[in-house]
Amino acid sequence: MNFFAAFLFLMLPVSMSVHAVEPADEKRLDEVAERGTHVMPFDLEKTIHVFSKTPEGGIQQVIAKDKSDSEQIQLIRAHLSEISAEFSQGDYSKPMHIHGQDMPGLDVLKTASPGQVKIEYRELPDGAQIHYISQSPQLIDAIHQWFDAQLSDHARHAVPGHPHEHGQHRHGHDSHNRHHE
Repeated sequence: MNFFAAFLFLMLPVSMSVHAVEPADEKRLDEVAERGTHVMPFDLEKTIHVFSKTPEGGIQQVIAKDKSDSEQIQLIRAHLSEISAEFSQGDYSKPMHIHGQDMPGLDVLKTASPGQVKIEYRELPDGAQIHYISQSPQLIDAIHQWFDAQLSDHARHAVPGHPHEHGQHRHGHDSHNRHHE
């Protein structure tokens, strides 16, 4: 990317800025991790969630900390493939089970008509990702709120990604791995 394009990319609207999300208190982090074991088949201690806001929505990645851990990678892929199919149908019951009925952003996402939020699942060499794409400012804002809530609730096992341009899928991924191994 040339300098001018990089400068424009950094000047995205303030709503796209990556900012620190306050982690939930220790009790909430423990509760979310416990409920997560009943929904997410992979080991949270062996994986990291990366939530990257994009101008059209966001990219959620789950990656194995150990790139050779084929068991965790397969569990990540199975889970993200399953929930991406559910999300495409407007079913957000699994994150609601983990995070609660009042999780920011989910009420709005559940009201989306079919096709208003495009859900794209993709395998990564060390995990998988879901790309959320919408043209609706209200739905994009809901995705961003949802990502912030997940970053807070999964603070021990999640990191914010960086704003992406369309087509960039793993920006910053390797640096996150180094910091969380």
